[in-house]
Amino acid sequence: MRKTLKKLKGDTGRVMRDLRRHVQDIPEGALRDRIVGKLALVSQLLHQAPKGANKIYALHEPEVDCISKGKARVRYEFGCKVSITTTLDEGFVVGMRSFAGNPYDGHTLRQALEQVEILTDRRPDLAVVDRGYRGHAVEPPAS
Repeated sequence: MRKTLKKLKGDTGRVMRDLRRHVQDIPEGALRDRIVGKLALVSQLLHQAPKGANKIYALHEPEVDCISKGKARVRYEFGCKVSITTTLDEGFVVGMRSFAGNPYDGHTLRQALEQVEILTDRRPDLAVVDRGYRGHAVEPPAS
């Protein structure tokens, strides 16, 4: 695996350097801007530290985060943290929000309830959540 990764990294660097040499031949415009942007992403990908922060996991979607699951079978997921708020009885979706970075579950409760209040003009009386939200009570607003 290490040998293959090293070869892929070398080939990618070779193609990147070749494109950099020929980028001045491409006329000014949207295509050149896109190529220069992708070259910057590839350069960041090739030079990032294995244990560093702000790593790129996907060139087609650089905003993707690594979310640790803590499970033996599926240790990591790659994507964005999303909060979905539904009604208790019917399961009707009343709010959905994505969060930048990888916030702790309990820290997203206040924003999810605020969004429901904005969309429905009503604050929920009861919030049923999983154990990740334990100890993160949200106080009702002062009336």
